Amino acid sequence: MWPFLIHILFDFDHDVAFSRVYKFAGFIVTTNFVFDQLKMKSVKALAESRDLNSIPSLYAYSTNATDPPASDPQDPIPTIDFSLLTSPDPDQRSQIIQELDKACKDWGFFQVINHGVSESLMKMVMEKVEEFFNLTDEEKKDFEEKDVLDPIRYGTSFNSKKDKVFCWRDFLKVIVHPEFHSPNKPLGFSEVLLEYSKRTREVVRGLLSGISTGLGLDQSYVEKSLKLDSGLQVFVGNLYPPCPQPEVAIGLPPHSDHGLLTLVINNGVSGLQIKHDGKWIDVKDTLPNSFLVNTADQLEVFSNGKYKSVEHRAVVNDTVTRISVVVANGPALDAVVRPADKLVDEERWPAAYVPLKYKEYLEMQQGNQIEGKTCLDRIRV
Repeated sequence: MWPFLIHILFDFDHDVAFSRVYKFAGFIVTTNFVFDQLKMKSVKALAESRDLNSIPSLYAYSTNATDPPASDPQDPIPTIDFSLLTSPDPDQRSQIIQELDKACKDWGFFQVINHGVSESLMKMVMEKVEEFFNLTDEEKKDFEEKDVLDPIRYGTSFNSKKDKVFCWRDFLKVIVHPEFHSPNKPLGFSEVLLEYSKRTREVVRGLLSGISTGLGLDQSYVEKSLKLDSGLQVFVGNLYPPCPQPEVAIGLPPHSDHGLLTLVINNGVSGLQIKHDGKWIDVKDTLPNSFLVNTADQLEVFSNGKYKSVEHRAVVNDTVTRISVVVANGPALDAVVRPADKLVDEERWPAAYVPLKYKEYLEMQQGNQIEGKTCLDRIRV
């Protein structure tokens, strides 16, 4: 009888994922082993494991064969000068509100400049997020996710309890409003996070005031209707390490966000793609010190479909780590979100969405697999 010849092609802590090649009776058989423990590991640990030349099958993502590859946008991504939203010149303010309305309507995505958040603060928050991911596994274990509404959640993929295919991504999610939370490490993270969350809320308030006016409503209509004084704000740090097979992995699959507006910055490494006019486009060469902003599901509902939440995804590369810092801003958890009364006409523009408490929508989206706009589809009339 031929003896077994076993070769471990790659492994990492506790041999949680590896390939074995057996030679038995003249036949070579390759089998892949991915144990449940892998779900408790980080992609960072996997990416840093020695001799990793291919990804475990758990991370193999199938793209839509009919989708052409992403391309550069034919038209420039809209840019909104935030300072003009508070301009004392009514003509300037009227013009920028029209541009904001058009950006929400045609793209659901835009850059914001002159927003008042200092470049140094944006740089510090990026550095602190990187420091968090560089903590030891033992240190980060204190923050491992248990429930979708835990105030601090560290994890991998999107929902590791539900995902059939894992995302090449580790994350830190922190609820920073209406109550402020923060990990107690790394040193100084809490102070930076508190200041950053305050400043970004001011930007979102200003944008939503302009959006409210652009919808033909009073400028404080969105704020009052959706109880923004106690609105949910979630800070998210995403880590996308180099991947040996980026063409078959995904950072985050196509999806829309659950709230009203989402603000995004990154470490200068591109990887964000959005769907515009039915085609995927690469988001790159953005303006320095700008926020990328996308419209989310609750704004689509509130506007009765005038604005569409933009579908987007994150792709990975095989050379450098990409880090993004995302701030998701939504209504109060107990707010019932429905199309604004003034945007509904039973004959011409009937309500296109079923009213639903934001907390219920959030739990539905965060507690399932992430896939396109399937959650929003569930509440369409």
